[in-house]
Amino acid sequence: MRSEPFSEAELSVDAFLGGRLRIAQPRRGYRAGIDPVLLAASVPARAGETLLDLGCGAGVAALCVAARVPGVALAGLEMQPGYADLARRNAEANGVVMEVVTGDLAEMPAELRQRQFDHVIANPPYFDRAGGTRAADAGREGALGEATPLADWMTAAARRCRPGGHICVVHRAERLADLLGALRGAVEVLPLIPRRGRAARLVLVRVRKGGRAALRLCDGWLLHEGLRHEGDGENLTPSTASVLRAAAPLPFYR
Repeated sequence: MRSEPFSEAELSVDAFLGGRLRIAQPRRGYRAGIDPVLLAASVPARAGETLLDLGCGAGVAALCVAARVPGVALAGLEMQPGYADLARRNAEANGVVMEVVTGDLAEMPAELRQRQFDHVIANPPYFDRAGGTRAADAGREGALGEATPLADWMTAAARRCRPGGHICVVHRAERLADLLGALRGAVEVLPLIPRRGRAARLVLVRVRKGGRAALRLCDGWLLHEGLRHEGDGENLTPSTASVLRAAAPLPFYR
């Protein structure tokens, strides 16, 4: 748990979305990769709608949505006070209005308890620590180690999402069964394929609350070209590069 604010010396400032966003992150601790950017690109938001990011960390996912869709009203919930403070600072530095509430989704703060949003997004901790090791850095462990059950994340998301709204989640493919068991509504699943011929490590799951459509398993999204990493470049597919560099949306259907 990171309780105190980060000092400037503890931070690096990193470019996201081709420089559209400049995000301060701890040099040591949890650092956002491409997962929250892909999550943000999957949100079918429009100007004038509202969005809540559960476990917002430094604010990367919500701020990426705002960069792609100006006019979305943002809120975030973050349990670690140091990261909540950092999310507020990042929003201000990028000229974005974002309400960040410090609190635990298991005991939803009063500021959010009576509200519902058009979109609720989450990048829950990936790793169940019951049978494994913990990260040495407390802030990183708070972001990656699953202390609150995944089902509780999904319950909190459903309560905060308005009827007809969307819940969007990125998680490890091996946890898909847990996600599907906890979600209610019209569910769409998009596997994220690292390279052709390899199994998906991550999935994007999108749910329309109250929807009655059958579950849809979409054609996988290919992240990298080639069968293996060649040279020093990222070797991203053009569609993935457009998401990560040009703030393009990530469609479930192409």
